[in-house]
Parts: sequence; C-alpha cells; structure tokens
Amino acid sequence: MRYQKERPLHTWLHSLPKVELHIHLEGSIPLPTLWQLMQQYGGDPDVPDMVALQRKFQYRDFTHFIDTWVWKNRFIRTAADFTTIAAAVAQDWAFQNIYYVESHYSPTDFARHGLSIGEITRAIRTGFNQVPAVTVNLIADVVRDSPIKHAIDTVETVAELGEYGVIGIGLGGSEQMHPPEPFAAVFARARQLGLHTTAHAGEAAGPESIWGALNALGAERIGHATRAIANRRLCDFFIQQQTPLEMCPLSNVRTGVVADMSHHPIAEFISLGMLVTVNTDDPKMFNNSLVDEYAALMNHFDLPNATICQLINNAISASWLNENEKITLRDRILHHPSWVA
Repeated sequence: MRYQKERPLHTWLHSLPKVELHIHLEGSIPLPTLWQLMQQYGGDPDVPDMVALQRKFQYRDFTHFIDTWVWKNRFIRTAADFTTIAAAVAQDWAFQNIYYVESHYSPTDFARHGLSIGEITRAIRTGFNQVPAVTVNLIADVVRDSPIKHAIDTVETVAELGEYGVIGIGLGGSEQMHPPEPFAAVFARARQLGLHTTAHAGEAAGPESIWGALNALGAERIGHATRAIANRRLCDFFIQQQTPLEMCPLSNVRTGVVADMSHHPIAEFISLGMLVTVNTDDPKMFNNSLVDEYAALMNHFDLPNATICQLINNAISASWLNENEKITLRDRILHHPSWVA
C-alpha cells in the first residue's frame, strides 16, 4: 500500500500526539525566523531571497551539511536571538501536536559572540515558556570538534542549570573525524553530576563508533545508529539490552548517509525488536516533520497504524522523564481519540 501526504492519512498523523527525542534547536528554526535573523545581521549576498535559502539546505554529503550548520549559526548572536528562536520552534512543535520534546542545543558554538552557556540556556527557556502547550527538556551538546576541556567545562556548567530544564548531554559534531573514546571522562563526569547521556554514533562512521559510544561513553541512548546493520553482534546487543535508538530516517537520506529510504535499516530494526524511536534531527534544514517521517515509513515499508503508535510509545519509554511523568504523559497520549491500540 502506498500512502500520500494528504488526507485522510496525513490528517491522522498530524492529529496524533507525538514525542521527539532527537532534535536540534538550531536546526529547527522556521525559515521565516532564520530569514529575519539574517536580515538583522546584514544577510548573505549568496542567499538573496527565501528561495535561495531553501536551496541552501541541500547537501552533497555529511561534511557539506556540517559546513551549512556552521554557516547558519553566524546569524545567531545574542541571547534575545535564542529567545526568539525557542519561541518560534516551540510554536511549530505545538502546531504539529508534539506533546513532549528533549531538544539538543549547542551553546559552545556561540562563545565567539561572547555568550555564556548560562545566558543562552536561560534565554532558550524564556522562549519555550511562551508556548506552554509543549513540555521541553534540554540536552546540551558537547562537540567532538572542540577540545576535551571545553566539553568538561560544558558539563560542569550545565549540571547547575537543571532549573532551566537541562537534563542531559549529547555528543555531536564530525563523527567521521573524531571517535567517541576520548570523551569517556566527559561522560563519566556527566553521570557523576546526575546528567543523562546520549551520543550520535553510526551516522557518519561505522559500527566501531557505536561500540565506542556504548562501551567507552556508557551512553544511555544512541542517535542514528544506522551502521549497526553491518554488525550482527551489535544488532543482537540492541535487541537484548533494549538500548533506545534515536533514529532519523529522512535526515539520513538528506545527508547521503543512506542512499534512499528503501535502503534505510529502520524497518529491519523494528522487526528485530529493537527499541526504535523516530525523530526529525534538524527538520528545517532537512525540510521534514514527524508527520513526514511517519508517512515515509508507511510509504516505503507498509507499516500499519498500530506500529506508528508503538514507535511513539517507545519514545515515551526511552525519554528521560521520571516514572511518574512517563505515566502522566502516556495516559494523555494513549487516551487521545486518534490513538490506535
């Protein structure tokens, strides 16, 4: 069966209450908001209009995506910018009927503008607070491309920002150039300070990167993990341990990590019984949404409605909410009129 992005399937997917665990705030900026920021800071002569901005977010490969990420961040310079961004992004989540989000943000990317981690975090929370329909917790990224000392400093700082919803750290950046093992002490310190941990692995590097994130870092969740398909022992580990996978299928296609959706391993991972969640990663840079993700899975792999609901339920289980909060969220979602048991 082939589904189209139109009613009634699209209407049902839109109405479903959803959960997002792997999404980057800076990659979720609605294009009109980004355009506004660009004009505020003088724009870019190579991007003269919104059509050119949309074209800017097309990538030759993963390295080109990282370069474009860095380009975009040139137009985020003040704490007020982060408040503007957070409010716009949260409004977009509310429109999509996303009830709960664990959002990555990369505060150290903006030290060159003189912004402290605390200042950025407080500004983001001010923006989120303008949209009470969505509950958002924060995951501070430590960036592989930066010195280890910067990562340790980030951990020490964000551990003091729990009142602003910072609950964990993630490891992002250029995976293909920087393996996870050097960050073992960073992740150990995060755990000592009560922070949860996740890591991008198996996106731009192979199974050895995933093993490193698991064994050296002790990551509680793995972001992407597409390359696990190449290692049966790793697949068996995920089946047995039920380590959550934060999968982002359309992102992997857009960056060329996976050739096309038909080659994506997510359906096999689901059928094997891994704890799979579906996420958008950088939706305004990839022109996707959670509705698009679920519709693509139904299009390419004939997943039934009940499996889509199970994937959302998996995200509740994999979230870093406490058990009482999970019960409350699950009760809200499972009793929604669009839910399929």
